[in-house]
Amino acid sequence: MIPAAFDYARPASLDEALTLLARGAGSAKVLAGGQSLLPLMRLRLASPAKLIDIGRIAELRAIRDLGGGATGIGALATYRDVLDSKLATHNHPILAGAIPGIGDVQVRNRGTLGGAIAHADPASDMPAILLALDASIVIRSGSGERVVGIDGFFQGAFATDLAEDEILTEIRLPATPAGAGMAYCSIEQPASGYSMVGVAAVVGRSDGSISSARVAITGVADVAYRATAVEKALIGSDAGSAAIDAAAAHATDGQEVSSDFNANAEYRAAMAVVHTSRAIEAAFAAAG
Repeated sequence: MIPAAFDYARPASLDEALTLLARGAGSAKVLAGGQSLLPLMRLRLASPAKLIDIGRIAELRAIRDLGGGATGIGALATYRDVLDSKLATHNHPILAGAIPGIGDVQVRNRGTLGGAIAHADPASDMPAILLALDASIVIRSGSGERVVGIDGFFQGAFATDLAEDEILTEIRLPATPAGAGMAYCSIEQPASGYSMVGVAAVVGRSDGSISSARVAITGVADVAYRATAVEKALIGSDAGSAAIDAAAAHATDGQEVSSDFNANAEYRAAMAVVHTSRAIEAAFAAAG
């Protein structure tokens, strides 16, 4: 199949892009790397009247030092850009561990972090990683800028806090808590590379026990989520195998586990427990 007919614009600046988007009145879609939107258009699962291609707006591709170990990642930074950034991978080592397993070489070269987050695919890896890192999202419209926490950004499958006239411009990652380690573990659908289950963990250790924990899971429900019951069970524990397994048993608490042709709900729930244990163990081992 080929896409339905559409208009196309390539703005030279963010302000121009926001003006075009406001004029689109809900019928326009923003194109970043195109690794998700274009296949949907080809299958006619998405048929926007107009594409606004922001791919050449250089100001949205910067990866910058925010000071104190915090990092700003422009919405158009590709997975490859982030992987090649010593600043980003040093401040947040989970990125260096997770990104090589996302998609294939072409996806990593062209796909953008901002596009992945705005698309909010339930099987995307980055939402869980950013939830575990306690990221903030910078959003711009013609009326100004706002910054929202990642915890409230994802609202459902392919649904976010972005309004029709807004563009995601930057992802801000705060400094990693002192003494914390981080890890990402997933099981992927071999053909697509999407995660059937992916677990990101950021774990702090003090005197041999777990002092802080942020655990986030993707691929299991219709939206990536914080596994708060797991976190609560971890904090103060001795990080032994029994304690970690007991905490991981809560991986799907309060969630309606998805079932599809890749994996049924029972299998996904079981794998969520397994990979939550593995991510916590790896994060604790990496903690200073």
